[in-house]
Amino acid sequence: MKQHTVTDSPYGPLTLVADDGVLCGLYMTDQRHRPPEETLGTAVPPRERGRASGRDDTPFAETREQLTAYFAGELTEFTLPLRLNGTPFQRRVWAELARIPYGETRSYGELADALGNPKASRAVGLANGRNPVGIIVPCHRVVGAGGGLTGYGGGLERKRRLLDFERGAGLF
Repeated sequence: MKQHTVTDSPYGPLTLVADDGVLCGLYMTDQRHRPPEETLGTAVPPRERGRASGRDDTPFAETREQLTAYFAGELTEFTLPLRLNGTPFQRRVWAELARIPYGETRSYGELADALGNPKASRAVGLANGRNPVGIIVPCHRVVGAGGGLTGYGGGLERKRRLLDFERGAGLF
């Protein structure tokens, strides 16, 4: 069963999507390749709290906690279970993205090399653009061959801000 909610971030609202309680999507406002609203499942009100415990009991509780820690500069690696739907090649690219250390970048060509196919940089770029859980699977850490900022589904300004944030140029 799919569910979704919206949570605030320093980069604007983030739509979180879970399938049977497992995160499968994190989408920014105006993100390229954002799925249609009707495919995101049932809406869960933001920050719904458990009655007795006062805790966030939604399938998004751990995601919110880790995102909050990330944006506070306290978390550099996410440890959330994910359900990433894509082709086998896309999933290999996304797994490689998750290996890029916090505060560092890799080029599309370097990712293609790491995947054992140095000529696949364009295909890596296409898979990178279809990443369903931006920020958590850090597609913003991929740059052009010369280190310049190139395409980002959430917009180049967000990409620049995320990279600056991770490099310590500013905390939120």
